[in-house]
Amino acid sequence: MLPSYRNSFLKKPKNIYFKEAIKNSIYSQQSSCTWLLLIMILLLQIYLCVNYFFIQNVSLSPQHFTTPNSPTHNVSHSHHNNNNNEICQSGKVYVYDLPPMFNKELLDNCSSLDPWSPRYCDAVLNRGFGRRATALADVVPKSLAPAWYWTDQFMLEAIFHNRVLKHPCRTLEPESATAFYIPFYAGLAVGRYLFSNYGSKERDRDCHMLLKWVQDQPYWKRSNGSDHFITLGRMVWDFRRWGENDWGSGFVYMEGMRNIKRLVIERSPWDPLDIGVPYPTGFHPRSDADVLEWQSYVSTHKRTSLFCFAGGTRGAFKSDFRGHLLSYCKNESDSCRVVDCSGTRCYNGASAILDTFLGSDFCLQPRGDTYTRRSVFDCMVAGSIPVFFWERTAYDQYEWFLPGEPESYSVFIDRNAVKNGSTSIRKVLEKYSREEVSKMRERVIDIIPKILYATPQEGLETIKDAFDVAMEGVLRRIKKQDRG
Repeated sequence: MLPSYRNSFLKKPKNIYFKEAIKNSIYSQQSSCTWLLLIMILLLQIYLCVNYFFIQNVSLSPQHFTTPNSPTHNVSHSHHNNNNNEICQSGKVYVYDLPPMFNKELLDNCSSLDPWSPRYCDAVLNRGFGRRATALADVVPKSLAPAWYWTDQFMLEAIFHNRVLKHPCRTLEPESATAFYIPFYAGLAVGRYLFSNYGSKERDRDCHMLLKWVQDQPYWKRSNGSDHFITLGRMVWDFRRWGENDWGSGFVYMEGMRNIKRLVIERSPWDPLDIGVPYPTGFHPRSDADVLEWQSYVSTHKRTSLFCFAGGTRGAFKSDFRGHLLSYCKNESDSCRVVDCSGTRCYNGASAILDTFLGSDFCLQPRGDTYTRRSVFDCMVAGSIPVFFWERTAYDQYEWFLPGEPESYSVFIDRNAVKNGSTSIRKVLEKYSREEVSKMRERVIDIIPKILYATPQEGLETIKDAFDVAMEGVLRRIKKQDRG
């Protein structure tokens, strides 16, 4: 019997399809495994990258740096590594390129800045920080000695100018600017004529020329200067001459200054355009690590004196209170350390001053030639608690930089009660318990970053210094004013 072709035909395709199905199934399984393997490899790579990035940031970020046995201090942080949109939420700043006679030539001709001393030729070195303070090598930690300079108290203008040129919110396009910075070294320009036989004409000349130049700029005219700001490296009283033959320059009262914000080391409490900023001290940290190491150092430094005073007499003042404190401190030598700064011995700081502040719980801070004095900041940088006798020495001056609760970081004593003998400084300070003193010192140490001017032109990695606080504040104020 012949085989049935019909049956054979029907059976063969079934066998072929079956084999191909098996083949396709195997191929499909292999393909799925391959894709699964690739996905697993990709996920593993992503995990490793994320893990590596996290470890690097935790181990290297200055926010996580602490020195051995150091307490953790609250510090203000900036975000220099974020994009400009996040950093510059209050807007951008345009820096005028002034004719060099208003800044650079003043530094180049440093010998003309003080008719009696060549000190300014040292002061202008290192972008306004001055010479390195090598004499402090035995007072400060060896690793931090390079961060200390003999900085002149009147060099704020040069220091600020150098920093703003590298600020992340600086713009080269004036039409996009929120604020306009005028880098005129007014303190240096006017200071040349304060102590010699010069009249108002000489003291006002540079200021008049500067304002004429600025008022010719198109971006001045759009706001009449209300979005402009300037730094003044001397006390504001040196720029507030009333009468023709009175002290100082009339810069602040000139027509073009009516709307300009002024960052100044001593402000007038009655002028809202004056913004008080810290005097430059001698410590200019190079990194976050410098700040944290210094905070740890002053926190644990042994203090053997209850209080101290560094200053000289002011014979020109009636009932010279500084002279009174100097005598009082010498008579209380078992509780008070004294550095007599009569003459020029303590100019720009001295190793004896820093050593005295480091070794004392409290530091006496009377007014200087005016209400403020640089010594307030030298004292606080050393972790010593300031004792004030005039509210205008600090409380009415530096609201962006010092806490709103004065009792948290300082002591106030009525000067008249001290002078008439009804109050003893020593007895007032002895009433504070060790716990209270420790708490106040910790508050002072927390403040330290905000009263320093860092060395890097770009600023520190994450910690905000005095420049950062001032820039953020003035940009925020001008932006708010524009919205209003």
